[in-house]
Amino acid sequence: MGFRLPFGDWVETGKDWIENNLDWLLTLLGDIWNGLYDTANWVFTSPPAIVVIVVLALAAFVFRGWRFGLGTVVGLTFIIGVDQWNNAMDTISLVIVSAFLALLVAIPLGIWATRNKTVSNIVKPIMDFLQTMPAFVYLIPAIAFFGIGVAPGIFATVLFSLAPGVRLTELGIRSVDKEVVEAGQAFGASPRRILRQIQLPLAMPSIMAGVNQVIMLSLSMVVIAGMVGAGGLGGDVARAVSALDIAIGAEAGISVVILAIILDRFTGAFGNKRAKSLMDRLFHRLPGGGDSTDESTDVADTDPNKGEDRATMQGALT
Repeated sequence: MGFRLPFGDWVETGKDWIENNLDWLLTLLGDIWNGLYDTANWVFTSPPAIVVIVVLALAAFVFRGWRFGLGTVVGLTFIIGVDQWNNAMDTISLVIVSAFLALLVAIPLGIWATRNKTVSNIVKPIMDFLQTMPAFVYLIPAIAFFGIGVAPGIFATVLFSLAPGVRLTELGIRSVDKEVVEAGQAFGASPRRILRQIQLPLAMPSIMAGVNQVIMLSLSMVVIAGMVGAGGLGGDVARAVSALDIAIGAEAGISVVILAIILDRFTGAFGNKRAKSLMDRLFHRLPGGGDSTDESTDVADTDPNKGEDRATMQGALT
């Protein structure tokens, strides 16, 4: 058949246009991302390893108890034992910077999508595209725009991990009981205040699940980004693959697994505690310990749950 769309040529033309007209922006973004990475990396690599382990173990103990604290110590000690500490800290720095940048876009975009149907209809197919694109494909524009190093790794990781943050933020806010929102509106709260004091706290478990997924996807992608010179454990994995070095590959791979488990448990624990704290603040600000007010009596007569929700909103918004 002679029919063929020159789609690849169109994409390459677009890439050339960006390079020719937005080179200043690409340079600026690369400098900012490198600066953020250097700062995060300094935080983790400047103290002795034992200090970092103690701090993380104490945080693990506070968030999830002594078992998680002990597991954190054992896991990080193993990483030191296989001589992957510096690579692991480089990887953690990449994950933190990439996840931070992804969430900086994802959460506001998810909120905007809940408040504007047109934005939601535009965002959904874009997120579908980003989630289904093979991970290695992100390396192509990353190298084209930023060359080799940390910046292309961050660029590819942000694109790869963005979608769950947007989706779960939108899902969480849309899942908030409409009657609870209407109760806030009945007490005269502005849309901004309803979002801040009702919808976001109640949607926090879903939002934190999105944060967890963004971090996990960032970790998986920074390993792949080792192929474009991002360094860290991904660099050792890439070298092990090219040289068929099973020993280095196993050590770097297990180190990645340990970091994944620690980060997953940390974000999961933070989500639960943070959501509970915010919901406690929302549901226990009524005078006299949360007693219902006379204004909710008419609703409570027909449905006790609605009366409780309405009284809750009055307490939270006063």
